[in-house]
Amino acid sequence: MTDAELARLRPTEGARLVLELETADGEGGGARYRGWVIVTTAAWPYRIELRAGAEPALTAVGDAAPDDLEAALAMIARLTARAAGKKGADGLTPWPHRVQRWRGPGRGM
Repeated sequence: MTDAELARLRPTEGARLVLELETADGEGGGARYRGWVIVTTAAWPYRIELRAGAEPALTAVGDAAPDDLEAALAMIARLTARAAGKKGADGLTPWPHRVQRWRGPGRGM
């Protein structure tokens, strides 16, 4: 993600959680995502490995986000992996190109 894209996604409060697809197997078995936790003053990049029905593997690229924010990113990744199997069974593309969520006051943070 470019600096301009990060700036555009930077929230005025709370945190934005982003997953961007890098590679995926065509059958919904697994995918690799770039992930970001973006807050008003910082952004933490991650590499995320997902497999349908398995826990996500998050690896910080550099410093890790605070524990609560990393846990929120892991939850978004977990839900994405859980949905992949169901989407594939329904004939849909199992791995979305981008997943973006905001968490802040009144929204889980």
